[in-house]
Amino acid sequence: MKTPILRIKKHLPWLVPVVVAGALTGCSDPADGVHKSAAGEAQTASTRTAGKPYTIQPDSKINFVGSKVTGKHDGGFTNFSGTISVADGKVVDAEIKINLESTWSDNQRLTAHLKSPDFFDVANFPTSTFTVTSIEGSGAQQKVTGNLELHGVTKSISFPADIQVSDDTVTVKAEFAINRKDFGIMYSGRADDLIRDDVVIKLDVKATPQT
Repeated sequence: MKTPILRIKKHLPWLVPVVVAGALTGCSDPADGVHKSAAGEAQTASTRTAGKPYTIQPDSKINFVGSKVTGKHDGGFTNFSGTISVADGKVVDAEIKINLESTWSDNQRLTAHLKSPDFFDVANFPTSTFTVTSIEGSGAQQKVTGNLELHGVTKSISFPADIQVSDDTVTVKAEFAINRKDFGIMYSGRADDLIRDDVVIKLDVKATPQT
């Protein structure tokens, strides 16, 4: 008669892959499969085209997903403002400013930590600004390039976006990842629960004509 110990040893080779697979599933990176925006030197727009101004509406969403070895957290910003300029049915310019004091997350302690010197350092860098320098393509296949100022660092980033323009509305939807360390946000977390460098940005922006 086989003892329980022998039975465990017999099935151990099968149990190990199952346990490992489960662990890997639980700590997957939200940035996998998302466009990675490489940060470069800040750029100057080649030509500023005057256009019809649209105001970004407060029901727009600017959210993010950060992660570490053991899981992920959702967050975003509730206070931001900006304008989008349209000429000949296309977006030709845009700027948005975010009040980083409005940072939120799915964990109250994390929200406070994100505002601290370890991350956004809101006391010294209260705002973040994104200014478009160029837009290529049309419809759902557009490439947006602009200068992102965050944490006292300004870098050029590019990302794919779905931009739709009508007489009364402009919508911009995009999902991409940036490397927080490109902007001097270096905090790594605990040695046994390291924070990943890539942060997923999710944009769902709506703008209407200025009155």
